[in-house]
Amino acid sequence: MWRLLFAAALFGETGFLDRAVTVDGEKRLYQIYVPRDYSADRAWPVIVFLHGAGESGANGITQTLVGLPAAIRKNPERFPAIVVMPQSSPTRQWIDMVEQNGALAALDATAKEFRVDRDRVYLTGLSKGGFGTWHLAAREAGRFAAIAPICGGIVFQKRVLDRLGKAETDFPSNVDLAKKIGAGTPVWAFHGGADATVPPEASRSAVEALKSIGNGVKYTEYEGVGHNSWDKAYGDPEFSVWLFAQRRIQGAGSPR
Repeated sequence: MWRLLFAAALFGETGFLDRAVTVDGEKRLYQIYVPRDYSADRAWPVIVFLHGAGESGANGITQTLVGLPAAIRKNPERFPAIVVMPQSSPTRQWIDMVEQNGALAALDATAKEFRVDRDRVYLTGLSKGGFGTWHLAAREAGRFAAIAPICGGIVFQKRVLDRLGKAETDFPSNVDLAKKIGAGTPVWAFHGGADATVPPEASRSAVEALKSIGNGVKYTEYEGVGHNSWDKAYGDPEFSVWLFAQRRIQGAGSPR
């Protein structure tokens, strides 16, 4: 018998909900989205969404205004899933261990509160969160049923490395990270062909690295589109159809 103490089931909470989790002594605010028809009678897919640099902060709200959350507000019927929306500090990247730990803690807390399908947990993010999607998927290889990085990449541009005080050798290469993600992880990457903030080569090179190890990665590059390729990606009806069709291979990764 499934848990009777799911908060949402008891109180009928749905929509965008405030939550908090403490990680290494630091309280981190985040939000979750719960579909209106949520019921603990069945297990639900889960999407982890990593926001971009412009939504960084500590208010637990800004990350719900752009990207996937905005697409959900426009077409909630396309997203019959619980969505976890952690928030990253403006001074850190999603590739930082502390930020990834916060996102994973929010995911774990959500899995305890709601009845979720652990074989249908997905990861997506845009820009800063697009880079985070590639790196977190490699760290947690086998945990996510599919990933969808948008206008991100694996290897940072020199100007970003300089700002971080890092060298390219401080991070894994495209091929090294692709090998960690693995040939069996479904990936659909997106980028704007006219992106001047994160050049499309960042996604192209990551996609080529995946192809080199036998991953059947999908890649969509929008001709003439700048940095904001996320509205087109998340607004495409085929995106959610593809995403929810993916299921983690039984026995793959950590049995969380």
